[in-house]
This record gives sequence, C-alpha cells and structure tokens, in this order.
Amino acid sequence: MKIQPLADRVLIKPAAAEETVGGIIIPDTAKEKPLRGTVVAAGKGTKDEEMILKAKDEVLYGKYAGTEIEFEGEKYLIMRQSDVLAVLSKK
Repeated sequence: MKIQPLADRVLIKPAAAEETVGGIIIPDTAKEKPLRGTVVAAGKGTKDEEMILKAKDEVLYGKYAGTEIEFEGEKYLIMRQSDVLAVLSKK
C-alpha cells in the first residue's frame, strides 16, 4: 500500500531531528521540529497551479506547515505545495 497525494499536495518525509547538542542528549519532547525533508510523492497539481515538486526533492518548509500522519510506522507530513518554502539543490 502507498499514499498518493491529491491535487496540489505533497507527502514529505521529515529529516531526523537533532539528537545531541554539544554532547548533551535532548529528550524527544524538547527536540526542535525539523524544517527540512524529502518529497516522497506529489499530486498532479490543479488547473490553476502546476505541480513543480517531484519525488526525491529536498525541501524546506514552514515550522507549522502540513499535517503530521503516521503510515506503516513512519512519520510523514502532508501539505500543499504552496507551504513549501524552497527546494534544496546540490551544486
């Protein structure tokens, strides 16, 4: 089974949160929410908005963007393409 976002939505696998800071282990409740992730799947867009993002894009998104979901033991975010702030590229 897989998840296929509809319209202008994307499914993002968040990057792992930082485990330590200066050698101090941070508990799960105090970890900073990651603002970076990888697009797992993307919808087809809408008649008014073309889908620019595609699977495997590394992206930055807003701190409170998207809806957290858990699927087959993995945590994901599903959000509109407009909630994504930037696509990261390696030069």
